[in-house]
Amino acid sequence: MTRPSPWGPLAVADAHLHFFSHHFFSMLISSTASQKPGLTMEAAGAQLGWQLPPHEPEKLAAVWVQELDRHGVSASALMASVPGDEGSAIAAVRAFPNRFFAYAMVNPRALTAGLPATFSEIRVACLFPAMHGYSIQDDCARPVFEWAQAHRRAVFVHCGVLSVGVRKKLGLSSLFDMRFSNPIDLHAVALRYPEVPIIVPHFGAGFFREALMLADQCSNVYLDTSSSNHWICYQAGHLTMREVFRHALEVAGPHRLLFGTDSSFFPRGWHHAIFEDQAKALYEIGTSEADARAIFGENLLRIMAV
Repeated sequence: MTRPSPWGPLAVADAHLHFFSHHFFSMLISSTASQKPGLTMEAAGAQLGWQLPPHEPEKLAAVWVQELDRHGVSASALMASVPGDEGSAIAAVRAFPNRFFAYAMVNPRALTAGLPATFSEIRVACLFPAMHGYSIQDDCARPVFEWAQAHRRAVFVHCGVLSVGVRKKLGLSSLFDMRFSNPIDLHAVALRYPEVPIIVPHFGAGFFREALMLADQCSNVYLDTSSSNHWICYQAGHLTMREVFRHALEVAGPHRLLFGTDSSFFPRGWHHAIFEDQAKALYEIGTSEADARAIFGENLLRIMAV
């Protein structure tokens, strides 16, 4: 399966797709009791303008398969986007093992005895230090990296600006702590676990310079290109996506960039405009077809095959 691109037909694998399951919405609604008492799932869906997912994660996975087929996307991550929902991503991958890779958010501060047994089927553990209030260098995070090292898995670490669109649209507060968002904090951790692929999404989400410094020093650090990269507006001067890619390629090279969209909900579905914008930027700076194949799919498949 391929998608049209400036280089011709291109095999695409999306490294950043949120799996907003029915269980995800149930947990979200239950957590809003103090801020929005009486909020129902149906009312939340209406306020968001989103289609509510079916109860069974396998059915939601089937919807995503149909959507990705429509756009010529051969595979993608499916991120369980709240701690405790890894079962939804696992069920989806079991139903479509050749299409999806199970990612799952974990709060290491809530762990009592390492990662749960269910994580044996998870390919990437996703950490959000600013969301859960810890430094990536804290002892609480070590079991996640130990798990990844022992089982040949990867770790995703969100750095920089963090905004959860579903919470913002519902008018819910998000008491995140950006003190824990600097990619530089990952330096010692990445050196301690050199065989663990560490994925930093959104080019560091505002800490672009720091993300490049980290990638330059640690060959196991990968940069995920996902989202509209609104963080560019925080940069001095007139940084563009072309310049972002040019700098990232100069430092990390084409084999440590992972294309992603940050797609998440319906009816929007797969965020194809992200692909178009990023493909255009890469093509305009002279990226070769071989490097485009690596960025838009081969790099993710290589990490997931380990």
